Order: sequence, then C-alpha cells, then structure tokens
Amino acid sequence: MPGGGVGLVATADTNRIEAPVTAKAYFMCAFAAFGGIYFGYDSGYVSGVMGMNYFIHLYTGIPIPGPEASDAVKNAFTLPAYEKSLITSILSAGTFFGALIAGDLADFIGRRVTIIAGCGVFIVGVILQTASSSLGLLVAGRLIAGFGIGFVSAIIILYMSEVAPRKVRGAIVSGYQFCITIGLLLASCVDYGTQNRTDSGSYRIPIAIQMLWAIILATGLFLLPESPRYFVKRGKLDKAAVSLASIRGQPVDSEFVQTELAEIVANHEYELQVVPQGTYISSWANCFKGSLFKSSSNLRRTILGTSLQMMQQWTGVNFIFYFGTTFFQELGSIKNPFLIGLVTTLVNVCSTPISFWTIEKFGRRPLLIWGALGMLICEFIVAIIGVTAGQLDKNNSNAVRAMIAFICIYVFFFASTWGPGAWVVIGEVFPLPIRSRGVALSTASNWLWNCIIAVITPYMVGTDKGNLGARVFFIWGSLCTMCFIYAYFLVPETKGLSLEQVDRMLEETNARTSSKWVPHSTFAAEMGLTEKGTLDPEIIEDVERKGSVV
Repeated sequence: MPGGGVGLVATADTNRIEAPVTAKAYFMCAFAAFGGIYFGYDSGYVSGVMGMNYFIHLYTGIPIPGPEASDAVKNAFTLPAYEKSLITSILSAGTFFGALIAGDLADFIGRRVTIIAGCGVFIVGVILQTASSSLGLLVAGRLIAGFGIGFVSAIIILYMSEVAPRKVRGAIVSGYQFCITIGLLLASCVDYGTQNRTDSGSYRIPIAIQMLWAIILATGLFLLPESPRYFVKRGKLDKAAVSLASIRGQPVDSEFVQTELAEIVANHEYELQVVPQGTYISSWANCFKGSLFKSSSNLRRTILGTSLQMMQQWTGVNFIFYFGTTFFQELGSIKNPFLIGLVTTLVNVCSTPISFWTIEKFGRRPLLIWGALGMLICEFIVAIIGVTAGQLDKNNSNAVRAMIAFICIYVFFFASTWGPGAWVVIGEVFPLPIRSRGVALSTASNWLWNCIIAVITPYMVGTDKGNLGARVFFIWGSLCTMCFIYAYFLVPETKGLSLEQVDRMLEETNARTSSKWVPHSTFAAEMGLTEKGTLDPEIIEDVERKGSVV
C-alpha cells in the first residue's frame, strides 16, 4: 500500500473511479445528516419562545394582559424590536465565526473530530441559555452555541460530500436539509406544548432539549470513519486506504479501493501543481487566487459558494421561521399563530424529501432556477394581497387565509429546491486543497446574511418601527428575482460527477453548458500511469511529502 513501496492500481476508465456502493455508506451519511436536526431546532425554537407570555413578562416586566385587556395593551405586550433582533441574530454571529474557525480545524484535526468538538461547544452554550433568566446570559449562551453550530454546519456538509457516493451525493446531502426541517418541526411542537406554561419551564424546556441532539451526534461520530480525502490532504495514504475501505465495505487491498484512492491522489497532486502550497496565510489566500472570468479558478469557486449561500438567505424563508409567529399575530384574524407556524414548518418537512429524487433526476441547476421562479411568484402574490384585501383594518379572513396558503406554497418551493440545493453545490465545487476553507467561507456567508436579516427584519416589520407588515414580501420577492437570474447565469450542473470530475468540468465548460459535459479521462491517466497499470510512485511520494508539512 502507499508509503510501503507498493503502487496504487489506477485506471483510465471514467466509469471505474468509484468503488461499488454498499448500504453502509448510505447509513453513515444518513447519520451524519442528523447534525441538521439541532441546527434546525436551534433556529426554530426562538420564534415561539419570543412569543410566549411568561418569557415576555420575565424579560420585559410587563404584566401579562388578561382576556378583557384592550387591543392597545395586548399589542404593547411584546419584546422590544432590539431585543428580538439581538436574541435572534447573536446566534448567527457566533455561527459565522464558528464556521470560519472550523475551516482550519477540519484540515488540522480532521472533519470528524471538528464536528464532535462543535457538539461540545454547543452543549456549553445550551447550558447557559437554560440557566438564563435575564437577557445577558441568554445572549451569551446563544453566542457560544452559535460557535458550535458553526463548526457542525460547515463540516457536516464537507464530510458528507467527501464520503457520499457520487450518483446519490445530492440526495444524501439533501438529507441534511431534511434534518434541518425536522429540527424546525420538533422546535415548533415543543414550543406549542409549553407555550401556556406559567413558569420558567415554558422556555427552559425547549432550550434544554437541544442538548440531546448534540449528544446523539457526537456519540455516533465516534463510531464513524474519518474522510479519506482528509487523510490524502495530510499525506497519510495508508490511513486514507483504511478509511475508504471501511466506507465502501471493501478489503483494504481491493482493486476498487485502490482505483478510487488513486484518482483522489492524482487529482490532489494536480491541484497542488495549479496552486502550490505555502504558509498558513497563503493557504487562505489560495481561496481567492485566479481570474474572475475563469469558471474553474479558486476565486470564482469561492464567489460561487459564498454568493449561493447569500442568495439562499435572500429568499426570505427564515423570516417565516424566525419571526413567523409574531408576524401571524400581527395579521389580526388568526386565533392561534403558534399553530399556523407549526403548519408552515410541517410543509417544510414534507416538501424537502421531494428533493431526494429531483436533485438526482433533474440536477442541481434546474431546481435552483425553477425554485426561485416559484418563490418569487408566491411572494409577490402575498405582498399584493397584504396591501389590498388583506389589510388589517378590513378584517378579511379569506384574504388572510389566501396569504397563508401562498406562504405555504412558497415554503414548499424553498424546501424542495433552494433549501437542499445550495448546500449540495457548495460541497461539490471546491478542489481538495481549499475544500474545507471554501465550504467554511460559504457556510460563514450563510450565517452572516442570516445574522443581517435577523437584525434588520424586526425593524422592518415591528409595529413600533418600520411596520411594513405584508409589504415585506415585496422585498423578498425582488430578492428572489435576483436569485432566479443568478442561478441561470452562474450555477453549474454537478449531477452524477465525482468531486474530482467536477474539477475538470469547471475547467472545460461554463454554467449554461455544464449539463452537457461528459467525463472523458481520469486524473490518474493524465498525471501518470506505469506499465503495470499503477499510479506513478513519484506522485504518491509527492503527496505524502507535501501532506506531512500541512
């Protein structure tokens, strides 16, 4: 095996660069996707908690209005906009920095260990939140928990993309988004069950339950193998072979394992020749090297990943999940806004599994294009109804029902397209030398814009501030129009390709013609095959040598 004087069997056949897939690989990726549950849960519980009577009373000191209270008294019984903004957005601030730090850790200590460490940090943050009875400790807890979520949200995508079989990678990574929706649903259910409690259990129970998801994920990851591509990057090819054999359910000396490993090694050597290694600072700078007008350059890939995650936030869906309960309260004619929030979350959960099939059948690019179109239509309809028949003073319950219906359709489009699609693409477009940092930057972009939207939205829709109400959907609709244009011109098709083949496709095509590209050679064949059909030993030695000094 590598490092021991025996060459890696390699191939020039593009159909033989991946070992046969076993059920074990599916189960591994499915479990890794579990990380989405506590990401989704933490994002989802806050909306309900901020609408709970006991929580509002505890954090503002305002007495809980009785059933005979006037509308003015009831409307005044709410958290100030700045507190809503701070409580919601501080988590995203933590995740932004957590994701960036995780990009380094994933290369130094491994993908798996970084995720486990994130679970530990998250649990500390949850303990602080659970113990809180004032704004300061709650905010500190959410900030620390954010660091943990940043670790996990960035590196789970990286890990799953690197171990998933190429033909179902999109479906498997979509499972992460599905788990996010499950987390949101669980949060809504718990909030719904504790909303009427008149003690601290009303908010402490939803917060404390999060620890269970982190413990389950961390425990399971102790039993899973490390990503073989991490070991290749570190030059530990013997360990890479063992890891790959475990993932593919093959013996270490299997020709299938050696062939797949040879292609990974050859691709890594090729990328190192394109952008040589250097210092720690230069390793980050490599993410921004190359021409803006060359689709395969590291700069273009980084812009693609970060802007795609920005666009996902621009769809406005987190407005529904962060502020949906308070928004539905302000529509006036809804008796139980918590229940409507639960319905929208349920639509999110039921719609996401559709992407498991469509993302591999039709591809990433069509889903993002048509999903943006569906969302922008729904958002403009909601906005138009809101400023006409659905105005609060008209008390038109039918108009409000129509708005809720189109919000649910809008959530359906997001959940089945942009929700999973953006995560799938960022895990596929970066070459191995910068993959962990590229995915980290992309995930950090998601959280940065998540934070920005969480900060400004209460000021846009708060009755004591901008008071846009349903008019805010004109903004989301306009931004979704930009998402539609962006997806058409800039998002490439990566369906059915190995991560190494994606590198070659980006070199030879552009976004609009990428779906027609067909693999025609392997990196192993181009970098050098011996007469015995093995990868050139000099390549193996070079990768091992360079990896040892990372």
